[in-house]
Amino acid sequence: MKRKYLAVKAAAILAMAMALAGMGPRDVLANPTQGGAAVGEEKPAPTEFAHILTCAIEGGSQIAIRGQMEGTWSDPAVYDNYLYLFELQPYQDSLEGRTDYCGWITKGDPLSFTVPLNLGTEQDRLYSRFVVAVYDGAKYTQVSNTAYVTNPEVLAKNKDPYRTAQNKKGLLIQNTDSMVADAFELGVNHVIVNIPFHHILGQGIDYVYDGKSYSFNKPLMENLDYTIRRMSEKSMTVTAVILNGWNDGTPQLFYPGVTKQPENQVFYYGFNASTKEGYETIKAIASFLAERYSSLASPYGKVSNWIIGNEINNQQWNYVGPMGVDRYVQEYERAFRVFYTAIRSTNQNDRLFFSTDYNWNHEANGTTKYNAKDIVDIFADKTGAGGPMDWGLAYHPYSIPLTEPEFWDDDETGLITYDPGSPVINLKNLNVLTDYMQTGQRLGRDGKVRHIILSEQGFTSTSATRGENNDLQAAAIAYAYYVADSNPYIDAFIMSRQVDAPSEAAASQTFGLWKCDMNQPNDIVPTMRKKSWSVYKNIDNRKTTLETTEFAKSIIGIEKWSDVIPNFRWRSQEK
Repeated sequence: MKRKYLAVKAAAILAMAMALAGMGPRDVLANPTQGGAAVGEEKPAPTEFAHILTCAIEGGSQIAIRGQMEGTWSDPAVYDNYLYLFELQPYQDSLEGRTDYCGWITKGDPLSFTVPLNLGTEQDRLYSRFVVAVYDGAKYTQVSNTAYVTNPEVLAKNKDPYRTAQNKKGLLIQNTDSMVADAFELGVNHVIVNIPFHHILGQGIDYVYDGKSYSFNKPLMENLDYTIRRMSEKSMTVTAVILNGWNDGTPQLFYPGVTKQPENQVFYYGFNASTKEGYETIKAIASFLAERYSSLASPYGKVSNWIIGNEINNQQWNYVGPMGVDRYVQEYERAFRVFYTAIRSTNQNDRLFFSTDYNWNHEANGTTKYNAKDIVDIFADKTGAGGPMDWGLAYHPYSIPLTEPEFWDDDETGLITYDPGSPVINLKNLNVLTDYMQTGQRLGRDGKVRHIILSEQGFTSTSATRGENNDLQAAAIAYAYYVADSNPYIDAFIMSRQVDAPSEAAASQTFGLWKCDMNQPNDIVPTMRKKSWSVYKNIDNRKTTLETTEFAKSIIGIEKWSDVIPNFRWRSQEK
């Protein structure tokens, strides 16, 4: 025992001397097996675990990593007396062959490291992750969780508060002057803008990020600028959906090995942060978008919400190739963190979301389709272990099937229950989702329920079995909006869409508030308003809302809205 104490004390004295000299342990251990087992000998696994609890920017120029040790110290005859901090790029997963640790401490000292941030340089560590390792004389072995910087928002130049909307009413707007004016007349406060990530690289706009130069598509950006600026000027909360379609000219944006899939099977592709070039490109584009749409004072407008991808539980919308759900979420999280860090380090209060469809525990095949519940749970677990983020959920609670507008009788499908095991969660049992998000790791860093938006849902005015029925659509929209508006954990209800799309209409999915010209199948041309237009316009008007929706009660089969909607917002006005 005395010899062990003296050895530890001697190591501590040596460590202090090396620190003063600016040296590390490997600078003096010239013999590669000193403090370890003989080369080629089978070595026992390490027995200590370094639990990194915080990884945060301090003082604007440094990253502090702190935690606590668990377990027992590894055999000193095999592993030396130091703990080593390694920096990993987002696309790196292994310490194999690595010797370039960026910090070290003596075992027994507080688990605490500080490294320079190097912001804005090619050595920028803002996006890096950190691990602790031990050394056996031949290689370094990771003995900690992975930790990313969790407070990129402290660097943000734009500290404007989040733009809180006056109501939850939202819409996917057809981008013409007349239809934008129509949306203003509707009183819409939330709007979706789709951003084609795969077309942003191009010519006309030069941009330098972390010492590297990029060129972006000027005509595309100017079109987005015009749209986003007009929405911002009308006090709309703009939600941008970042979509990665196929582009032969940008192979770095797609996951390694992925090739173009049939267009009727795969619509969008997953973001690639698993290679150096993919990561750097995503980082630069995300930073560029965040800067461009950073403030109401910006000449380009303001984006407040960012949805990274679409319905990621189904690879039809986020293709990376067949893989198990754990690996799939790992790859998505890898890219999501790059967007998160780029956007939040620019705009302190912007919100980021991932989206799922309504298949909560339904239609998963384990390789390209996954339960939305599993995506939520695994994402929460992985981000909790790697560094908490203020992520939110963008959910799509359509009716079953999409070709019938009624959701209030969806129990009859056998897919709706009122517990977390429900196959489907839609407007019929929405409280199951918000109740589930109030528990466990799904809660935010502040202990509150994360932000949830219903970013896409629509109700057809053309039943697949009964033909056109505008009253049914209008009743469904009224009921659905009341459900969302009366749920305190739903921030927005964004309808898809303002105008019917001919391709959808041909499949009995006439979700628009306007009919379209079916003689122009390649364009979306509005022809006339439906009954649902006036219902949606007046749905949040205190004086007229109940009168506007009175017709729907007989269709649904109810006497009072409060009989079927918990905490109904207008209950005090019901007779």
